[in-house]
Amino acid sequence: MSLEHILQSLQDLPLSQSIRGDNPGTEWFFPIIETCHVLALTVVFGSIAMVDLHLVGLTSRGTSTARLIRETLPWTWTAWLLAAITGSLMFTAKAVAYGESFEFRMKFVCMALAAVNMLVFHFGAYRTVADWDMRKLPPAARAAGGLSIAFWIAVIFFGRWVGFTT
Repeated sequence: MSLEHILQSLQDLPLSQSIRGDNPGTEWFFPIIETCHVLALTVVFGSIAMVDLHLVGLTSRGTSTARLIRETLPWTWTAWLLAAITGSLMFTAKAVAYGESFEFRMKFVCMALAAVNMLVFHFGAYRTVADWDMRKLPPAARAAGGLSIAFWIAVIFFGRWVGFTT
């Protein structure tokens, strides 16, 4: 079974047809799901940007890095879960087109890079946060913040590009 066959099967599901608006009374499903997706991504990016801008030294200088991360992380993960669910639903509506889309694949490459960056930060520099929390942040933390901002801007860029090309 080829990937194209799997994507076509997914796209042919009754739920996928309803999300596309193929069934009577479902023409609003895709725009509602897309709106929820965009709102969720706004919270994801906003909460990540708060931390990243702190890490690069531009904001929240009087705030503990550990506290800022502890307070924003629940918002980030909750919004990310909603974005993943709504994004998956939108994907089913046009699975074949999205599967063939360079922009869609690049969005996921950038999300993967952001995830790797986050893991390196949390298992690296962040392990010593108590030592540097209210002083000048180490170069590794500053680099992680800068890379994160760049990766998430790229995710947004490619995500919008997907919206205009598929």
